[in-house]
Amino acid sequence: MNIVYNNAMQPVLGIFNLGGQEMILIFIVVLLLFGAKKIPELARGLGKSMGEFKKAREEFETEITKAADDVKIREASGKEPQDS
Repeated sequence: MNIVYNNAMQPVLGIFNLGGQEMILIFIVVLLLFGAKKIPELARGLGKSMGEFKKAREEFETEITKAADDVKIREASGKEPQDS
């Protein structure tokens, strides 16, 4: 991850423009809202959902690639492929 520096030469997280103090404040608020016992469960659920999203994205990309290959084959042969 690239570190970007703002005008005060403090490191800033690139996407959300958050510095260290903001990250600590966010962590404290999350800790107060959910409690120390709930945070690992939330992180585990987030990890599982990210894994499912990645799997769905890969399946979608595979289907798109397969469809593009079928179109290329159809154009090259000049025939319509028959469905099984």
